[in-house]
Order: sequence, then structure tokens, then C-alpha cells
Amino acid sequence: MDLNNYIVSENEPILDVLKKIDKNGKGIVFICDNNKLLASVTDGDIRRYIINNGNLDNTIKNIGNYKPHYIYEHKNINYKNYMEENGITSLPVLDKNNNIVNIKFLKKDKNFSNNKIDVPVVIMAGGKGTRLKPYTNILPKPLIPIGEKTITEHIIDSFEKYGCNNFYMIVNYKKNFIKTYFYEIDKKISFIDEEQFLGTGGGLYFIKDIVKDTMFLTNCDVLIDYDYSKILDKHKKSGNIATVVCVEKNQNLSYGVMELDENGNIIEMKEKPKFSFVINTGVYIIEPEFLQCIPENTFIHITDVIEKCIKDGKNVGTYILQEQDWLDMGQFDELEKMKERLEI
Repeated sequence: MDLNNYIVSENEPILDVLKKIDKNGKGIVFICDNNKLLASVTDGDIRRYIINNGNLDNTIKNIGNYKPHYIYEHKNINYKNYMEENGITSLPVLDKNNNIVNIKFLKKDKNFSNNKIDVPVVIMAGGKGTRLKPYTNILPKPLIPIGEKTITEHIIDSFEKYGCNNFYMIVNYKKNFIKTYFYEIDKKISFIDEEQFLGTGGGLYFIKDIVKDTMFLTNCDVLIDYDYSKILDKHKKSGNIATVVCVEKNQNLSYGVMELDENGNIIEMKEKPKFSFVINTGVYIIEPEFLQCIPENTFIHITDVIEKCIKDGKNVGTYILQEQDWLDMGQFDELEKMKERLEI
């Protein structure tokens, strides 16, 4: 979690704070001195202020609730129960110096349409999961547990809500382990064996004569908390051969950045600049023709296949989500974040 998306200073203009609240999507920010909690402000507080003819040129300290709810870290408390009992949806967690170190949110079900889409789902699960060693020395990445279920089960469950029942899994590393597990829990999955390690794209060659419809394609370590039917609808209307599901990610640099001329003289100085990137989530929608672009028994990544399609004049589009809609467990720190997001 990037705490900067939820923290403002007392002297920030009300309009700027409203924009930050709109961007973080949680309906609240916390007024801090550096990271030390002073007050909270919700979108409702600002709306009431505007209705009462408040001046938007004022600073946010004119609206702040200077008696916010909070809890200290390491306290043995059920955050969900505490928030429900106190009628709040956000709870800052403080260290002994009253600095915000985390924020707990009361998860609410999103208003998804749950339109039934019933398209095939292909899960790429053949890799060695090297970023999660030493866990993956024992368990293959698709079977890493997130709570009482594996990450792959969470992915399958999310698609089943939309009527998807046709699952294919490309397996290689510890594939018999993976097959046995899913047979025992009675998940109906068609397994596609990849005999050699062929990258994130090469194994798709083996489904080109099996899957004949528009399909979702996903890595086995990511989860999208979003309405799949909306993504599919945009893809269908676009006529793309592939659509890459992306996330807009913001990154704050902790240092001042210098822009220099050819002689090394400073042109401009930017203190702790903020950068925005559109990144690949590892979830795609592809048409059957996309599979025809994959060479046989060749190590190739799906991004290389996409670049080849673009060079050949085929349309490849994007569907951009907010950062909070994407859960990634490809690295150790992200594993813990995913557990927190799923309230596990």
C-alpha cells in the first residue's frame, strides 16, 4: 500500500484533497504532520462543507475531524469488528510515535454485474516460480496457499462467478503434484503438458487446436478484483486480436532529480518527483488467431508474441484498471499484501 495516496498536510487546498480522495477510491484521507496522524477527512465531510457554501480555496484543516479513530500496531484486535462497531470503513494503524504505518479498510463487495460470460480460461502455470524460492523448492507456484486455498483456486473461483467453467492449465514444473492436487479437490481442469520450458508464451502453442473461442489468459500468480464482463465487452467491441489488462501504477521517488544540459549544468530540479506507469498485470483476452502466431517448440514470452502481432499490423489493445483492482503474489512482499487484501 502506498500511504502517500491517503495522507495530506493541513495546508493543502480542499480541492486538491478532493482529487486525492477521488483517486484513491476509498473516500478518505488522513491529515498528518509528516506521517503523524492529526485528523481524518472523508468525501462526505467535503460535500457537506460545499453544500454549506464553504470556500474551496481554504485549506483542509478547516474541515478535518481532529478526533479520528485509530489503533496502535501489534494490538490484538479484530479490525473488521472494530470498524463495524464504530461505523467506519477505514482505520489507520499507528506506531508508538503516532505515525501511520498501515491503514485497514472494511472490505465491501463491489457492485459487479456478474453477467455470465462463459468463455474459456487458460492458466499459465508451467514456470519454476524462482522469485518465490525457497517456497517453490517444495511447492509449485500454483499451489502456494493464500489462506485456506491456493492462489490458483482463488483465480478459478473469481472466473466461476461469471459462469466460466472451461479451464485449461499449462503445466510443467512439478506438474504431477499440481494435477494430483486438483483431482483430489474435484476441480474440473484440462491439463496441457509442456515438456520443455517454453517461457510464458511457448506453451500456448499446444492449445491452438483445442481452444477455438475468445479466451481469458492469466498468469497463475495474479488476481483481478474487477468485473470480467466489462473487460470482455470492450475487447469484443474493439476487434483486437488481444487485449492486455493493465494497471496504472504510481511511484514516488525518494530523492531529488536533476535535469542537466550537455555541459552538466542544472536545467531543472525536481524534489521527490512522482511517476506514473501503465504496467502489464499478466491477464489477457486473446482471440484464437493469436495462437497461430506462436512457433512450435520455441521458447518465447507472451510479450514477444504481442510485439510480433503489433509489427504485423494486428490490433492489440489495453484495458486499464486502478492499482487496487490488481493483486499480485509474484514476490514475497506481495504475498502478504494479497493476504491482507483478501482479509485472510
